[in-house]
Amino acid sequence: MEAAGVVSLWVKTEPFLLGALRAPPPAKLGRHYLRKMAAYARARAAEGCFPRLAWPRWRHIACGKLQLGRGLAWLYFELFDSLARRDPPRRLEWAEAEAACAGAEELERERSKLSVDTLQFLLFLYIQQLNKVSLRTSLIGEEWPSPRTKSPNLTGKSASQNKNWNDQDHQAFVQSHLSDMLELLLEPDQLAAPSHSAHSSLVSYEAVCALSFLIEGTVNKSRTVHPLHELALWQPFYGKNGYSKISKAFSFTKLESWIRSCLTTNPFGMTACLKSGKKLAWAQQVEGTTRRAKIACNTRVVPEVFPMVVMSQVYKQTLAKSSDTLVGAHVRIHRCNESFIYLLSPLRSVTIEKCRNSTFVLGPVQTSVHVHSCDNVKVITVCHRLSLSSTTGCTFYILTPTQPLILSGNQAVSFAPFHTHYPMLEDHMAQVGLATLPNYWDSPMLLCRESSDTSVFRLLPPSEFYTFVIPFEMEGDTTETPGGLPRAYQKALSQREQKVQIWQKTVKEAGLTKHQRKQFQMLVENKFYEWLVQTGNRQQLDSLVPPAVGSKQAAG
Repeated sequence: MEAAGVVSLWVKTEPFLLGALRAPPPAKLGRHYLRKMAAYARARAAEGCFPRLAWPRWRHIACGKLQLGRGLAWLYFELFDSLARRDPPRRLEWAEAEAACAGAEELERERSKLSVDTLQFLLFLYIQQLNKVSLRTSLIGEEWPSPRTKSPNLTGKSASQNKNWNDQDHQAFVQSHLSDMLELLLEPDQLAAPSHSAHSSLVSYEAVCALSFLIEGTVNKSRTVHPLHELALWQPFYGKNGYSKISKAFSFTKLESWIRSCLTTNPFGMTACLKSGKKLAWAQQVEGTTRRAKIACNTRVVPEVFPMVVMSQVYKQTLAKSSDTLVGAHVRIHRCNESFIYLLSPLRSVTIEKCRNSTFVLGPVQTSVHVHSCDNVKVITVCHRLSLSSTTGCTFYILTPTQPLILSGNQAVSFAPFHTHYPMLEDHMAQVGLATLPNYWDSPMLLCRESSDTSVFRLLPPSEFYTFVIPFEMEGDTTETPGGLPRAYQKALSQREQKVQIWQKTVKEAGLTKHQRKQFQMLVENKFYEWLVQTGNRQQLDSLVPPAVGSKQAAG
């Protein structure tokens, strides 16, 4: 780091984008109960509660003291663990171990080997308050638990916000709750002291390390990003953040004041991407429409931070990309209608919002795919987690090692097995640490008011199941759907293929004259054309024709 300089701190995107469930948290994940949990964990360090919290101990705390269901307890634990565990080989090792378990008891024994950083996990549980519905703001009109909540558009303007994507909301949350979060990280003896006050408390170095889960920064706006604890231990800042070499701890008030004064907008976040990001000419302007497709990505990219790609208002066209710009990116797809979008690269996360009558074919997604406020869309992907809210008539063809999360406001959801491939698919799966087993595509978890009503979803009947062909040539070794298909679906396909063969044999043995064959061929082609038009597949085929030289989709 430079000999002297100005520190800029910002709130990291990923804990809020990927870690905060897009649903109001349980009542007992509030400040009061989390402080009790913090004290309980520190007091039972010898029992596997601190400095790392083992799964059996968290299960006991969550189910016995916070009254969470066992499934929800595992969801929070696994969600945090998957954020911390970025290494693809480790992810594949866990998938292999989980897939080898013969039953629930064996799976539980395997899970019991896992542990998470206790203080970071406490902060992770605290930030679930991001999507807490406030009665006060509901009454004054800023917020309401509507199934159709508004979200920011590509101009950066919004009436109300998708808080998981909005870095200004992340910053405001940390500014508002910083004091509470620091108190959550204090050692119990300080909180229990009769004379306890924030002014006299000391924040340990391990607590500041935990806070690095949420905050990072740089000096003099350099391109090198440092976690909070590294910047806090830089000697020129001791006077401002109150670090003492004797106690090896920070003054609570000085540290809080220093963090607040240095907090700024995330230079790699959504606001920066929309305001000054690089525009990508990936989509065409469709004649006869005033809608203009907008696609942008970060201009500033550093190894420590995953890039962002935002696309909005792609309309009536096929957009297909396999690009370095997409590799490891957080992708947000917004207000796309009547389109076919293929993003055939390994991705970090994908959010699909307010889209209609469209098909999305995604490369393997390392963390989560979230679909919100969409009607009649198909999503085809291998992903670590799928969650959906406020969708109607959507179908998900997925391969996933976790249970799909059905949040509030969904209607007529269909789940089906992943049913396609492209040549680089298995290579891309290995890059993000996704395997073919375990696969919970058919075991969704309902986390909504309608949780007792399983009629919000169905498993697609095999009679309605068809494979999907990705119509592009690429280099690579994958030649079939990874992991194959469940037996019932494979059987339905085989029976359909048999009918085609019988039909072809019948036509061949009918003894038609040359003129009759020609007439018959015309009849079949006309019927096929009618089917293409009625199903909307005609538009998909037409949009696969390469555009004229002057209007080609740009590389990038």
